[in-house]
Amino acid sequence: MTAVRCYRAFLVFVAVLPLGGCLFRSRIVDRPMSTAPLKSATQEQLIDYVNTQASRIHSMQATVDIDTSVGGEKKGKITDYEEIRGYVLARKPAMLRMIGLMPIVRTTAFDMVSDGQDFKLLIPPKNRFVLGRNDVETVNPRQPLENLRPQHIYDSLLLREINPDPQIEIATMTSRQETVVDKHGRKMDQPDYELVVAHKGANGWFTSRVIVFSRTDLLPHRQYVYDEKGNEATTSRYEAYKDYNGVNFPNQIEIERPQEEYDITLTIVKLQLNEALTDDQFLLEQPHGAEVIHLDRLDQPAANREPGYGGTK
Repeated sequence: MTAVRCYRAFLVFVAVLPLGGCLFRSRIVDRPMSTAPLKSATQEQLIDYVNTQASRIHSMQATVDIDTSVGGEKKGKITDYEEIRGYVLARKPAMLRMIGLMPIVRTTAFDMVSDGQDFKLLIPPKNRFVLGRNDVETVNPRQPLENLRPQHIYDSLLLREINPDPQIEIATMTSRQETVVDKHGRKMDQPDYELVVAHKGANGWFTSRVIVFSRTDLLPHRQYVYDEKGNEATTSRYEAYKDYNGVNFPNQIEIERPQEEYDITLTIVKLQLNEALTDDQFLLEQPHGAEVIHLDRLDQPAANREPGYGGTK
């Protein structure tokens, strides 16, 4: 009988719910909107900003602090490497050199050079000399940094221009809401501008990247790069912009590769733009007696490929 009474009581409760407005109240929780003053721009103005800034930078040399994390769902854990000091050289159209120093002792932890197509990586603590191509993936979940390619860093540091030829690239502007955090740590919504860049590849048109502009300063604060299959390949975040003789450049660049599960943050300590860089500054010779590893060779044992550096936190 007790069960029957409970069941009947439940039916009565359900029946009166639609009628008994005094029994409950529903409310919609909206994230507050940001009250920051917003600036406006047209699609043409945003495209012109990207292309003008790209044309103003021909080379860069920077002293940076390098903070790296690897891992995620695929690896099952996240490893944070100890922050190290480093140097970055870049010269258009695609030359890059990045050197990392060991903590405290400041000896070379790694030295990496790329001409945009091929790259070399020297790891003195392991006496290894790694060779590879930027366009050849060597997926090894045990060693996410094995997938590090200089071209990913170059493309994040120096935003490419949007090709003016509509047969190659087309850019359109949209406006959406982004989540921002105020100085008190409160999350709120704020409108942004997004340039969606479509590129004509070998298999037709695809979204190659999305550049997100904050409407508080009309500067790029994020760039999402996609492959031809629609996968998110690189996410770059830009903060702490500073004016360098008429060129706005971020002093903090975070480069995330979600497929390979690694994240690199470069914090600018010192930056020089458009200084002359010679070919010799991008030379990296194979040391005598170093173990040579070809990452683009399928017969290379994965156990031998381990271009890591530094210590973990």
